[in-house]
Amino acid sequence: MNLLTYKKSAKTWTEAMPLGNGRMGAMHFGGVEVEQFQLNEDTLWSGPSRQDKRYDDRESLNKVRKLIDEENYEEAASETKNMFGPYSQAYMPLGNLKIHYLHGDKAQKYERNLKLEEAISTVTYIAGKTEYTREAFISHPHQVLVIQLTSSIENKLNVNITLDSPLKYKISNTEDKLILQGICPENCEPNYVHENELPIVYGEFGDTDAIHCEGRLGVLAEHGEVSSENGVLSITNATKAILYFSVATSFNGFDQLPGKYFSELTRKNEELLSSAMNISYEQLKAEHIRDYQSLFNRVEFSLDHEPAAGVLDTDVRVKKFGANDLGMIELLFQYGRYLLISSSREGTQPANLQGIWNDSTRPPWSSNYTLNINAEMNYWPAEVTNLAECHRPLLKLVSELAVNGEKMVSKRYGLKGWTAHHNSDIWRKADPVGGNRHGDPIWAFWPMAGPWLCRHLWDHFVFSQDVTYLENEALPLMKSAADFCLDWLVDDGNGYLTTSPSTSPEHLFYVKTGQVGSVTKGATMDLQLIWDLFTNCIDAAAVLGIEEEWVNKVKEAKDRLYPMQVGKYGQLQEWSIDYEDVEPHHRHVSHLYGVYPGNQIIQGPLMSAAKQTLNRRGDVGTGWSLGWKICLWARLKDGERVNALFQQLFNIVDANKEIFVGGGIYPNLFGAHPPFQIDGNFSYTAGVVEMIVQSHKGYIEFLPALPSTWTKGYIKGIRVQGGFEVDITWDKLQVAAVKITCNAGKSFILKSKKPIIVREKEEKDRIVDPVDELIEIKMNKNGEYQLLF
Repeated sequence: MNLLTYKKSAKTWTEAMPLGNGRMGAMHFGGVEVEQFQLNEDTLWSGPSRQDKRYDDRESLNKVRKLIDEENYEEAASETKNMFGPYSQAYMPLGNLKIHYLHGDKAQKYERNLKLEEAISTVTYIAGKTEYTREAFISHPHQVLVIQLTSSIENKLNVNITLDSPLKYKISNTEDKLILQGICPENCEPNYVHENELPIVYGEFGDTDAIHCEGRLGVLAEHGEVSSENGVLSITNATKAILYFSVATSFNGFDQLPGKYFSELTRKNEELLSSAMNISYEQLKAEHIRDYQSLFNRVEFSLDHEPAAGVLDTDVRVKKFGANDLGMIELLFQYGRYLLISSSREGTQPANLQGIWNDSTRPPWSSNYTLNINAEMNYWPAEVTNLAECHRPLLKLVSELAVNGEKMVSKRYGLKGWTAHHNSDIWRKADPVGGNRHGDPIWAFWPMAGPWLCRHLWDHFVFSQDVTYLENEALPLMKSAADFCLDWLVDDGNGYLTTSPSTSPEHLFYVKTGQVGSVTKGATMDLQLIWDLFTNCIDAAAVLGIEEEWVNKVKEAKDRLYPMQVGKYGQLQEWSIDYEDVEPHHRHVSHLYGVYPGNQIIQGPLMSAAKQTLNRRGDVGTGWSLGWKICLWARLKDGERVNALFQQLFNIVDANKEIFVGGGIYPNLFGAHPPFQIDGNFSYTAGVVEMIVQSHKGYIEFLPALPSTWTKGYIKGIRVQGGFEVDITWDKLQVAAVKITCNAGKSFILKSKKPIIVREKEEKDRIVDPVDELIEIKMNKNGEYQLLF
């Protein structure tokens, strides 16, 4: 049952229900006396981004490399700070829509829920003798938040409605509408910066380059009256009322200044409201459901289980049963897909650290795009769970970031190509951020975002087999990122190519002198990312029939990359030198990129070393770290270890819990770092697919990491590399049947020790025998095939 349900209203933000259409977001609290919808819009950011005027860092770069060669790590870190630029900007909240109920009686038989299959949030309760209901959704086709209020007895609906905002704002009203107009800050320092007395700086209305916004609320009431005065809209003696909320901003693009005038925003909002309010509620709802389900209904997932736990509140279920509740395993899987659809649609901004939901003007880590794991992790489930369209906003970010990244690389380092660093924002900031020497190199200096983001360009191709996309969009960006890597690599003196300076994101090491270091050469993750990018560029060139000198240059450089090393504990080294970890149980496992999401480590001693690394790191971690470990252990085919991590993830976290301490999920199933970070939700969903099917080795493998408790089940509509959709049914932990839809006309290569029966419509069944434990089945484009085991 794809339903979140509760018997009480939300008291904290992480108990509220998230709604979204990719551009607009709302958190629905479900209060009785005061209902609240906390509102967001994806282009509301502080800024525009401040430009770093210094730029040319070639002298500092050469100094850092020399200091690293001399093993003077402390001075190397200090000199690296000279290359830091200003901080990225922050994602902003829009405001709050509050509905004040005047019925006076206490609520009885209260219930609120979120239907994942319809993306609709509802509240019902009885006050006195009247049943009150609320139903809310955010329409993607019509770009409005729609809220229906009803009372079971005529003329019992009496409410006052207000809008407010944590931004600099003003409220006005017409006879039947409320209008909120606001401006974002011109600058917002990250929440972890404390030395600035003015962390948030606003301009003035009519005299600021900051993003402007307007939210507009319209109402239609049945059997009652609508009036407004002093910023309050009142509905009196109604039986039913429908609220329509639209929002527009002056954001014009990452490379343009925002507009300064509200007149254009007013025009947009009036068009949106007029369009929505001239359609019946039933039609608006039906079109919303049809649009949403065109994505959500592509995938079904079921584990054979008793449904009795479904009568309990969602958070109570988690506390009582944890991951032993197989229905909750299903629910959290589909919740990840729901959140991705709700926060990332074609034409919107990508999902940020909090997706699209944020109630703070200084949110954790600015709710930005953190590129050393989190932004990429958000999109791990996109291709495999059949939401490729939702991947598009990230792919567009890559193309926009490459524009600024190419300028930055040329001016800062005097090199070719493009890359970006640790943090970015809506302005596509590519520079190393760190508050002009205030930051720390362990997070502020990491020039490998370009190669990692290019993995998403390649993934979009290998799952779709869209050669036109590969040629015109993906490969040019991949090639430019590879050009940067070719220029960035240095000879280590022994014929190998390595990176310098280099950091392993957010982790420190000890050197023999006892000195703590952050900046060195040849962090393992750097070289895995570059290997990955070079490999994918070579493969892309082969697909397109490109034979250029550039391809040979990439091949030669790939062959010279410094190889991964196994350390004294049998672990995969995090750096080219076998340093001691400052934090052996650190939340980041960056040097295992080559296991997942990469595919450089697939067998042999390095695979064993990767397992040892995970064992030494331990299972405890923040929410997103647990998610990465779930994906890693799934890729390593250890379903029982994944199930053990599920037990930790299915831990309800107090909203007031100390930051960084113990990951899990909040009562509304948001991923808990803590605080809230949405990547924990997305990585869990991706990890579930990885347990059921893997396709990264050039062939398909079914049920590689099922735990013993998942004895029977099915999953339908997931995608594997090569352009296939797959339905899998299993029983007693063994594959029972598989349905394949071939979208690209490729051969389907399957790992199997036994012959299988292939059934195609209007064709005679055929038996296919394995060769070296692989079965190749030739398939026609758009053909459907049944595999019987």
